[in-house]
Amino acid sequence: MSGLARGAGVAELVTRARDGQPRAVARLITLVENEAPELRQVMARLAPHTGHAYVVGLTGSPGVGKSTTTSALITAYRRAGLRVGVLAVDPSSPFSGGALLGDRVRMGEHVTDPGVYIRSMATRGHLGGLAWAAPQAVRVLDAAGCDVVLVETVGVGQSEVDIASQADTTVVLLAPGMGDGVQAAKAGILEVGDVFVVNKADRDGADATVRELQHMLGLGAPRAPEDWRPSVVKTVAARGEGVDDVTAALGRHRDWLTAHGALAARRARRAAREIETLALTALRRRMADLRGDHRLAALAERVAAGATDPYAAADELLAGLTGRAEGGARGVD
Repeated sequence: MSGLARGAGVAELVTRARDGQPRAVARLITLVENEAPELRQVMARLAPHTGHAYVVGLTGSPGVGKSTTTSALITAYRRAGLRVGVLAVDPSSPFSGGALLGDRVRMGEHVTDPGVYIRSMATRGHLGGLAWAAPQAVRVLDAAGCDVVLVETVGVGQSEVDIASQADTTVVLLAPGMGDGVQAAKAGILEVGDVFVVNKADRDGADATVRELQHMLGLGAPRAPEDWRPSVVKTVAARGEGVDDVTAALGRHRDWLTAHGALAARRARRAAREIETLALTALRRRMADLRGDHRLAALAERVAAGATDPYAAADELLAGLTGRAEGGARGVD
């Protein structure tokens, strides 16, 4: 049974979320996570109210202070009178599917603030650092009136770079003494970061880490004068030091994106990726439904007998699937 079956209808729930009611926002994100039958209707009603929030992705190795930095950014943005939404994407328990980490306690001071909405989401087996549902959850927070949405992801790795495709601005956090500079270069993070934050800058080696980063950012193909040059900022987030410099760097990047038309381009790419994900998910489900289907079995027998090749068989199968999809699209969903 979906959440809506026990209470408000879609229209009422969306209206309440638009009014900033936390319980309504929570229920909409739960519908997203659970792939509820009402999700299409929810997204259709939310669509006209989206496109206003500034989406900031934060990623970095475990222990660099992502949650502490996120909390400090919330404080800074709230001081500026902005409404803030936070999606904290954690690893999943292999047993329950829920989030494993309890880092949200570091944001506890904001829980009672009506201008802040914080939600943990589990990756649920997704190989990257973002739950598959995160883009739609961002849309819910956007439509609910958040001026800024902070998306905090699981630590840095080869698959973590997908945060760059989900955010307007990507912040990469590092800490001195952890070898993060070298790891960032190996993982390809240098290419996706728009703002780099060296947190825990009161530790020995902070200045050396900044110099190492700046050197590595200066390597590679020369930039044109109008290209964005990533900022490197030092912070001690636990004490709120340097956080204003981070928000200033984020503001400069947003201004640059807007001035060069890059903000709209990034959001269009984000939408394209989301459409592709939804389409592939639907296709995988149709393929799963075909496992006991006679057509797949017949094609498999023909391939095994040498009557056709796997590529031709796959083309024939896909043609049948897309034909069914087009027929469904023309009908009433």
